[in-house]
Amino acid sequence: MEQAPFFAEVTQAPKGVTCAWLNADDGVRLRVAAWRAGGKGTVLLFPGRTEYIEKYGPAAGEFAARGYSALVIDWRGQGLADRLIPDARRGHVERFSDYQRDVDAAVAFAREMDLPQPWFLVGHSMGGCIGLRALHRGLLVRAVTFSAPMWGIKMHPLMRPVAWSLSFAATISGQGWRMTPSTTPDNYVLTNPFEDNFLTRDPEMYEFMRRQLVAHPELGIGGPTLQWLYEALKETRALLRMDAPDIPCLTVLGSDERIVHSAAIHERMRRWPGAEFDLIGNAEHELMMETPPIRRKFFDRAAELFDCHATAAPSASRISGD
Repeated sequence: MEQAPFFAEVTQAPKGVTCAWLNADDGVRLRVAAWRAGGKGTVLLFPGRTEYIEKYGPAAGEFAARGYSALVIDWRGQGLADRLIPDARRGHVERFSDYQRDVDAAVAFAREMDLPQPWFLVGHSMGGCIGLRALHRGLLVRAVTFSAPMWGIKMHPLMRPVAWSLSFAATISGQGWRMTPSTTPDNYVLTNPFEDNFLTRDPEMYEFMRRQLVAHPELGIGGPTLQWLYEALKETRALLRMDAPDIPCLTVLGSDERIVHSAAIHERMRRWPGAEFDLIGNAEHELMMETPPIRRKFFDRAAELFDCHATAAPSASRISGD
């Protein structure tokens, strides 16, 4: 295991982090961090697009306070993981299925570290999309909490066919590296003021994110490429057509969501037997970075779900992990 850098000075994380480099099975280098901070089990934290490990230091601390260890990964193309095109500021992926290679590498690391069992999943935004696919592949977790999962991308209905055709054309013509229209290579929190931002209503958490990227700009990325967009549109459409996986689930969404497609989340949850859905008023996209009462509610509810399944036997469909 090769040690990787972890910027402790810009995060509010528990002590005792293990941060390491991993290689996915196609050779892409990834970064992972783990906190062995609680014996109830381990929470696999799947970040969203543009995110990185240090941003989830506070979340690891919240779960540690509730008795859980945690693992966070830098997905390919972001954080300190390998960037996939020459302009490292652009959010890019060749195929959305490649993220499952990253999941497999993170799971292998968790096994190597012998992180406390059972395992649970928290997937935010794009991490919720990656996480749902991983559940369909048999990811060995007892329960899952989704935070504003990207099961669709918010856009005006008239723009949806344009997004499909433009991103498809760019991808098949070798121009998929080009930026999605209306986006820039600059990170959102560095170019947008707190007022009317799409992420959080908590000015302290917004400043927390901004300070991280000012101190370590190498962590950040900007808008997505057209190839990322095409792959995301395909993946979210495919996942919405599938039946819900057989696993206990809580999904939390802010009432003022402006990034992911809320209607797709409502539709998915309507067809998830036994799952819980919590629509939180006066909340934006980043529920784990929202105002203190909302953050506390999110972590309390996630931990309550995980506590209920920490000692229960897993269902037959969740025992392979392959």
